[in-house]
Amino acid sequence: MKYSMSLAGIAHVALCLPAPQMTYEDNKGDVGGVNPPIPTYSGVPVGDLRGSTNLQGGIASRPPVSGGDSAVVSDPQLVSGQEADGKLGLYLDFNSAEYPGGPQPIRGAMGATDPGPRTYEYEKLNPDLYAPPETDSGTVPNAMWPLGLSHNLFGAGEESGWARQQNENVLPVATGMAGVDMRLSPNAYRELHWHTSGEWALVLKGSVRVAAINTDGASFVDDVTAGDVWFFPQGVPHSLQALHEGAEFLLIFDSGAFSETDTFLATEMLMRTPISVWAKDLQTDISSFDSIPDAEKYIFNGTPAPSNISEQNITSSAGALWGPDGYTYHWAQQEWHNTTGGAVKILDPLTFPVAETFSAALVVLEPGAMREVHWHTESDEWSYFLQGSARITIYQAPAASQTFDFTAGGVGYIQKSAGHYVENTGTEDVIFLEVLQANKFSDISAAQWLALTPRQVVKDTLSLTDAVLDAIPKDKTLIKPGNPNMTAIAGDG
Repeated sequence: MKYSMSLAGIAHVALCLPAPQMTYEDNKGDVGGVNPPIPTYSGVPVGDLRGSTNLQGGIASRPPVSGGDSAVVSDPQLVSGQEADGKLGLYLDFNSAEYPGGPQPIRGAMGATDPGPRTYEYEKLNPDLYAPPETDSGTVPNAMWPLGLSHNLFGAGEESGWARQQNENVLPVATGMAGVDMRLSPNAYRELHWHTSGEWALVLKGSVRVAAINTDGASFVDDVTAGDVWFFPQGVPHSLQALHEGAEFLLIFDSGAFSETDTFLATEMLMRTPISVWAKDLQTDISSFDSIPDAEKYIFNGTPAPSNISEQNITSSAGALWGPDGYTYHWAQQEWHNTTGGAVKILDPLTFPVAETFSAALVVLEPGAMREVHWHTESDEWSYFLQGSARITIYQAPAASQTFDFTAGGVGYIQKSAGHYVENTGTEDVIFLEVLQANKFSDISAAQWLALTPRQVVKDTLSLTDAVLDAIPKDKTLIKPGNPNMTAIAGDG
């Protein structure tokens, strides 16, 4: 596919005019002692780079402290719920704030206006960082990384695809898992390769043909589509080819230090081993290698895969892998567990045994609903948001917490035993993935713990009433419904 410039872009080129810069809401005017725009100047440079020593404090004349670049923000705009008690921790919709009066880093009686410098889009995406709930306290490691900020690595072939990754280089707390978002154009390949980490994948869009062999020489080939999963243990060589509609998929690896650039590649192995050795190994003449690649192929365009998959089902005496030994699970065909406020489905080694250390839950939250307060006893949690907007407060022992905001394409990472929830903060469903390094998907529900703890103990410790405790279900609910109006509790609706 080829792309063309807009008429406006062509006009700028033809007239040799500078292209317009990206425009976004930010502070404008005087700042830092600079009064933009500065006068246009051309010619021989004039003026000194350094000022006089007479400008040192105690020597220079006292500057005016009023009437200049004031830090007063006139007409600050507060959004619904912003003046409520900060301990309520209401979600603040800064999208309703209008430039230049808002948003402002104020919650309840805390904070103050922000005269700048600032980029408003960041603050609108992260209201709980900019105006944190008063319950946030202490220091919690950053637990959020938008993949939109990751460097994108393009494929080797023309418009063949790309990949971007998150690992502990960009999210240092994520020591146990890393993620890659990969796009393959129609019929494109991720070249033959293997990893030192296990690879668990969820297809986001399109379809992929996967192929692999195990150490016994048993082979596997299957087609997976949006919502399906594959897993390859570390060291298992495999190939990925997008089918005729292309594909995008999410890869999760069981090491936070994983890097897509450290993958073992078939092309590199061929190039880095003497040709005479390959001729002996493959029992052929050295002339057979006259046309081997001179660089890795990484992601590249290929010929269409045959629609009849049996044409590619090549086996040795070890046969083919299938069922519990197979490397795919057609998760898209699993029925949802529906509950008030949303839906959940779980995939772990109980039903996908080859992925013996990967357990996952795919969760849908309706507007206003939340994944209940919980924590995991066996593993850190790696999460990924497929759709919608949400927030997570992470509680760390003994007295620290921080709230993070997420949108589609965002990665979250929560350390083992840290209490947290996931709350839908938007007007559409939130879809997100929870991944654990565990042989069974499990968690501790805070509500269930309180419901099943001797009543006297809970009342003496937390001063909760019998009426509150009577209303807590004794069985885990996973999802709690709620009012889509996130500030209704403050009397705003």
